[in-house]
Amino acid sequence: MNRWLTRRWPALHWPSIRGRGRTDAGALLLTATVIAAVALLAGAAPALLRAAADNAVQDTVRRAGNDSNVLVHANWERDDGPTGGRVRMPSLAEELDNFRARATNALGPDLDAALLPPVAAVNGPILSITGGNVPRTFQFTYLAGDLGGPDVTWVAGSPPGSAVSDQYVETPYDGPPWPVQVGLSEADAAALNLGPGARIPVRDGQGRDKDVRISGIYRPADSADPAWRLAPALLRPVPGADGVGTTRFAGLLSRESLPDARLAVDEDQLRRTVHFAPAPDALTWDATAALASQVVKLKATSGSSSDREQSLKWESQLDTVLRDARARNSAASTQAAVLLAGVLTATVLVLLLAADLLVRRRTPVLSAARQRGAALPDLGAELIIESTVVSLSAAAVGLALARAVAPGVSWTWSVPVVLAGAVAGPAFGTLAAARASRDRRQPANPAARRWLRATGQLRRAAVEAAVLIAAVAAFVTLHQRGLLPVASDGDTGELTGDLILPISALALGALVGALVLLRLLPLGARFALRQALRSRRPLAVFSAAQAATTAGRALPLLVLVSTTALASFALILGATVTRGLTDGAWSTVGADARLDVSGDAEAATPALAERIAAAPGVEQVVVAQVTDSARVFTESTLLTPRLVIVDTAAFRRLLATTPLPDAPALARLTAPGPGPGEVPALVRSTDGDLRTGTRLQLPRDDAPAIRLAAVGTAPAIGGTNNVVIVDAAALADAGLPAVPNTVWVTGPGAGRAVSNTGVASDVVLRADVLRAQRVAPLTAGLVRLAWTAAAVLLALGLLGLTLAAAAGASERWQTLTRLRTLGLRPRDARWVAAGELLPPVVVTAVCGPLLGALLARLTLGPLDLRLLTGQAVDPAAVLPWWLLGLVGVALLATAATVVPVESALRRRDRLSEVLRAGE
Repeated sequence: MNRWLTRRWPALHWPSIRGRGRTDAGALLLTATVIAAVALLAGAAPALLRAAADNAVQDTVRRAGNDSNVLVHANWERDDGPTGGRVRMPSLAEELDNFRARATNALGPDLDAALLPPVAAVNGPILSITGGNVPRTFQFTYLAGDLGGPDVTWVAGSPPGSAVSDQYVETPYDGPPWPVQVGLSEADAAALNLGPGARIPVRDGQGRDKDVRISGIYRPADSADPAWRLAPALLRPVPGADGVGTTRFAGLLSRESLPDARLAVDEDQLRRTVHFAPAPDALTWDATAALASQVVKLKATSGSSSDREQSLKWESQLDTVLRDARARNSAASTQAAVLLAGVLTATVLVLLLAADLLVRRRTPVLSAARQRGAALPDLGAELIIESTVVSLSAAAVGLALARAVAPGVSWTWSVPVVLAGAVAGPAFGTLAAARASRDRRQPANPAARRWLRATGQLRRAAVEAAVLIAAVAAFVTLHQRGLLPVASDGDTGELTGDLILPISALALGALVGALVLLRLLPLGARFALRQALRSRRPLAVFSAAQAATTAGRALPLLVLVSTTALASFALILGATVTRGLTDGAWSTVGADARLDVSGDAEAATPALAERIAAAPGVEQVVVAQVTDSARVFTESTLLTPRLVIVDTAAFRRLLATTPLPDAPALARLTAPGPGPGEVPALVRSTDGDLRTGTRLQLPRDDAPAIRLAAVGTAPAIGGTNNVVIVDAAALADAGLPAVPNTVWVTGPGAGRAVSNTGVASDVVLRADVLRAQRVAPLTAGLVRLAWTAAAVLLALGLLGLTLAAAAGASERWQTLTRLRTLGLRPRDARWVAAGELLPPVVVTAVCGPLLGALLARLTLGPLDLRLLTGQAVDPAAVLPWWLLGLVGVALLATAATVVPVESALRRRDRLSEVLRAGE
């Protein structure tokens, strides 16, 4: 009880606190600068990445187009009449408006706020246009939003009207075709060569003719209206929409002709759907998880597709799009966390080294205070107050600057740096004061001294073993678990506890490498000393002796090796992402330029390719028929991969002369199929549905399906992993000639050659794709962070080298000055000093970049860089040797500069003061 009663608060001596602060203002200012700079980086980087994540979500939704829409279907009310026929329902458009309102109310407030006003679409069945030499299809469509359908101008004829004037009409089921009026766009009318009053010769899948009449020709007021995206054939013919080699046309219905459209087809063939397009500007990273969850719930509560009631049936890929966006954002966030963890680790080591230097300078003052009776708790409290004020003030300045340059600030990453700055100095200072006043004597017994040495070695081995075990566990977790959140719909974007260990793998790996070199460097120094003792060069002996004496210092080598290795990793990461973006652009475009020819100009593709090949600067031109979402059947599944029909020999030459990966399996496409009547094909898919040995069927209109046999793995084409490649000649022999709609062009003049072709087409340039990928929010943010982290780590390494040299400068130049009394010249003293400083620097300059390359090889795979580079597989590590060499040169140059600077500063030291030092 008396012990607790006698406890007191520390007695602070404020003049001593102020005096130590003024005396060591330079060292404290240096510590504050390091803390402020790292707090600025650690506080701004997460906030900038969060803003980039919002932009990335919006960009992903925009790129997804109609795939991100939320769709809701419902059956119509039955139109059975009292006399056994079908009743015309003139209020069908009003019923559709009610259906659209009911679907909007079912969304919920959060999802409704993230979606644009709905557009209702009514689509008829796919009808075949009779006559002509190529397969053509037709579909009538009705579009209506809250303010009506998209605006059009009728350039000929009039809007579609009602086929009858009576309000109530009942027609028998087996009666003649019911007439329906539609409007055609100018492009569709020109392609069909039809005008107002003409009939479109169409029939359904059962061979029954339909009475479809053209009431007028229209021109859209705004072809960019989002409503037209739901039915692009209403603007112009769409090739490949209904199979390889087909072209779809469409007719526009009005509110008056919609009831006739239902009677013109079977009762269940006119389908109504409400489309909700997302509003990209309303989407943020924080809202994606809740929105995806709500979309999943809507789909889970959908009625059965076979249900004849008018229940809502929801369909959407928005949850998948948002989940993919969250995956990319999570990958970028964890990749940034790996870099920040490395920067923080290096910063903590540098702060420990700075604290060690500060305590070395203060040891005489602290020892004197201790000898005058100052208690250790009092000294510790004084040092804690000083270091806490410096650390918190510096961190506040850094975070304030971060808030000024970023839309927000993250203070959690600054906590380790502030703690290191606040605790390291007081801990080292208290220990130094305790040692100065300790009356414990060195044992004279050799066994006792050996016991003390063994105890110290065991403690060091325990610490090293703990670091090694943690590093092994981190790398195993990194490779087994990865860095992406386990449940992407439920994560909040913040790092969770299960990610701390894999994120720390890089920093722990750098520490393990530094500890290994710390074990090897003293052995090498002692070996060099033994070799020097056999020589006749005294300078070599002095240098080796000094190096062997200081080789066991842990903090300097840990700082040098860790910062160099981590800086090298950051450089490798930045170079790998940069090269991955280039390769991703090649994979997306397939050449220097790609020309996607529109459906009405496909016949001119061969002549267009010949004209492009004759242009200056063009090296290769390859034509192909590329059909997205082509219908391909397996034994039990309908698949929609990208179908590529190409001349195999020309395509192989294209791959061989570009950075695109070679595909040796293409040679198998020209060989006979494995079975009779089978066409060999190369396949590729992400889910494994398409693999070697799979038998496929490619359907055709009015002809048997073509059988395909997968004989190998296809390369990724156009940035997609679901691909089927078939040789054009082999497919033509099977009865389906290719109609090229894609032209790949390589060469320095490719861009100019495809810019003005005079043919309706879309031009995709690799340079434009690469530029867009480089400025993508997440990619640009990660690359900038990688280069910034490399620069910060290199600066910390050079600072650590300077601090390490300053920490041992006093003892080093005392020894050298005493050697000068024995005849050592000043120039020779500088050489001896360089011999002491250079060994750890040389080892770091050589082994640090190699350790960084090893860490890159171990960690780049689990970082999932492909999610940012747009590649099908993770990019291979790129080692920028010239940048890594510059890191080593910077270290050597700094070490070479330290020696003459120290020599100039120590030139004023008096020999008498040096000889009396330590008395």
